[in-house]
Amino acid sequence: MFESCRNVSEFLHQQRRLVMLACVVAGLGLTACSSSLIYKPEVVQGNFVSREQVQALRAGMPRQAVRDVLGTPLVTSLFHADRWDYAFTIRRQGAEPQQRRFSVFFKGDALERIEGDQLPTEAEFAAKLDNRRPPTKLPEFKASEADLAKFPAKPAPAAGTAQPAAPAAPVSYPSLENAAR
Repeated sequence: MFESCRNVSEFLHQQRRLVMLACVVAGLGLTACSSSLIYKPEVVQGNFVSREQVQALRAGMPRQAVRDVLGTPLVTSLFHADRWDYAFTIRRQGAEPQQRRFSVFFKGDALERIEGDQLPTEAEFAAKLDNRRPPTKLPEFKASEADLAKFPAKPAPAAGTAQPAAPAAPVSYPSLENAAR
């Protein structure tokens, strides 16, 4: 009778070890998921507004013209109907995050003033996005006569066996216009 109790005790002890081992493996797996070896997708939020777009704005422009230049604002408020807010954030793996804020103020339907962060030009923004390494020097691909001699030469075609090339058939395409007009 006591023998079966010992076996149950050993069995439960082994079960605890297996559960403990499973917890350690799961913990290590979750730790690996948070490491920098995992791909992190690029996160882009909002509208990118460039310095060139802001330079195209003029006081007195109607709202629709401003929308045509800058795009749809990220934030419009019922409490601040004469203010449009543009915000832009980008987070990329291997690059520092960028964040810009820009506001446009209206008086009635006409542009009154603009406020916000110093905005980059499109070229400056694109340069900050490019985080590729500079190209390394490529090896020269040159073969000496001795290197080329290692390969067998192509056999030359026999003088009387050359066949003339067949003339290319004319290409015809179907009409793009509807035939029943």
